[in-house]
Parts: sequence; structure tokens; C-alpha cells
Amino acid sequence: MIAELEQIAVWQEQGRKVALATVVSTWGSSPRQPGAVMAITDQSEISGSVSGGCVEGAVIDAGLEVIRTGTPRKLHFGVANEEAWQVGLSCGGEIEIYLEPFGQEKLTSWLAAFQKDTRFCRLLVLEGDVSANNWFVFPEDREDSAGSIPALPDELFLAVKDTCQEGQSSLRSFSSPEYQEVFLQVCQPARKLILVGGVHIAIPLVLMAHSIGFEVILIDPRRLFGTQERFPEVEMLLQEWPQDAFPKIKLNSASAVVTLTHDPKIDDPALQAALDSEAFYIGALGSRRTHQKRRKRLEELGLDSTALDRIHAPVGLNLGGTAPEEIALAVMAEIVQTWHSQG
Repeated sequence: MIAELEQIAVWQEQGRKVALATVVSTWGSSPRQPGAVMAITDQSEISGSVSGGCVEGAVIDAGLEVIRTGTPRKLHFGVANEEAWQVGLSCGGEIEIYLEPFGQEKLTSWLAAFQKDTRFCRLLVLEGDVSANNWFVFPEDREDSAGSIPALPDELFLAVKDTCQEGQSSLRSFSSPEYQEVFLQVCQPARKLILVGGVHIAIPLVLMAHSIGFEVILIDPRRLFGTQERFPEVEMLLQEWPQDAFPKIKLNSASAVVTLTHDPKIDDPALQAALDSEAFYIGALGSRRTHQKRRKRLEELGLDSTALDRIHAPVGLNLGGTAPEEIALAVMAEIVQTWHSQG
């Protein structure tokens, strides 16, 4: 979603009008899950996708109509739908998509919501009070990006909490006339990869992480390793010791931390900081024997075995490769696998 918002911002600066398509429900075999989005301009440019290419053409046509009229609409494609076969939904599934105009006010609200850097739900009311369609609910405080929202019915707020906890967008029905049918769109903060050590493996790892949509932060107090010339793509480069660098970084449930230096003076403080956070992935480069020594050092610092079991070491999936690029691929594969296996 963040990549699409960034592209929408560019388009709006260029004077484009935009519609946003959101997958609100699927049945059977569907290549994209609820919550997937695609932005469409009045010039038929797109960002994102709502299927594996099966229905995009029809959605673009409908998006142009939504831009022209300013009226939202819901589309349905399925195996029993003649139009669906015409546009190529031959995978045997069904999909519903909600299309809406997406102006500057909505973009501003979305970006402000993501700045909170925590998981939240967007309320997309399909039947009921559609004026609520720019509300963002943060379960811990019932606030949206602009301030307090009207009090939500308890059943709706509890559904928001459950949906955020599960991390899966869902379509719900409620007894309240204002919220008869609501799509609860779970929005994750930007995924971050914090790399400790500007070693050679880090170079392809940064590129792979970027291609998947991770923001990358590199920490290395050794100025010959952690340089802007070696890592021009990173969002943040901290030439500091981990104990000084990590307080400047907000680690959350969308953060992955990987230590790469083999130097206990650098890796151990970084692992301590990561283990004291909600980071969904913590990995450390090194052999099993190296990791045994590492565990012993960290135990002596007061960390228990349950905490230390969170460390993936040796880091990465066992793909059998030994080249830096192959090791980077193994690390990134395990990070992605861990992300999608949560909950």
C-alpha cells in the first residue's frame, strides 16, 4: 500500500486524477487477497494489482468511469459471471473489488495514518454510512489520522481489534445501520530491515530487500565498511556503535534485524537491542559453533534461552549456496517466510 501511495503522490503533483481499487472479498482460487490495491489514473496508468492480470483491464475501465463520475462502485468477477470469463478470470475463483475516487484529502489522511508506524485498520463501509470511508482506527486509542472519530459500536470496535491482531483484512456484517457491511483493511507499517555490518553480503542483501519493499537501515561503526558509496540505496546509514544507533531506530513488529560482522563488540549489543523489541525476525551470520559461543556470551549478559531462541542462526534458509549473492538470497527468503508465517 505504501508504494501505491507514493506513486499516487507523484501523479497528483502532475495533475492526474486517481481512483483506488481495493479487493474486499475473494472465494476459491484468487491470486490476490483481500486488502490488495491498485491505483488508476485518468490516463490509464496503474500502480499495484488486484489479480494476476485476469481482471485488471475491466477494473481500469471501471476506474476511469469512477474518476469521471466521482461515484464509487463495487465490481464482482467470478466463474459464474460471463464477463469474468471474457476478461480472463479462468483460475476458478471469485473476487469483489471496491472502486473509489482518491483525491488529495484521502492521500493526506492515509500518509498521516502510516506515520504512526503501527498496525491499524481502515474502515471501508460498503453498506451504511459511506462518509466513514476515510477513517483509520488504531485499536490502542480509537483514533484516526486526523484526531478522534465518532464512538464506534462495541461490536465494530472489537472486530477491528480482532482483525488487527490476526493481521488479515476481512469483510464483516454488523447490526448497526451505519455499518451494515464493512471491509476492515489491515494496514501494516513499512517493513524495515536493519543490517548490522557493511560487509560484502550486505550489498546484494540491500538490493533484494529494496526490490521486495523493505526500507533498509545500515549500522556499522567501521567507517571503511559503512559508507554511502558502498550503500547508496539505504534509507539511513549510521556510522555508530549499535548501542548508540538503536535508540535512534523505532523497532516494531514490522522490523527485521540481521547482524553480519562476526565481531561480538558490534553484533552482541545489536542482538540485545533486537531481542528487547517486537522485531519479527532476528538473524545472525555465523556457523553453529559460532552461535553456541554467541549464546553463551548473551546468557552471561542475562538473556534467557527463550529469548535467545528467537535468533535465526545460522542465518537464512539452507539453499546450499556460498556466494555472497546466494547467502543474501537465503537470508531474504527466510525473512519473507517468517513474515508470512506469523499468526
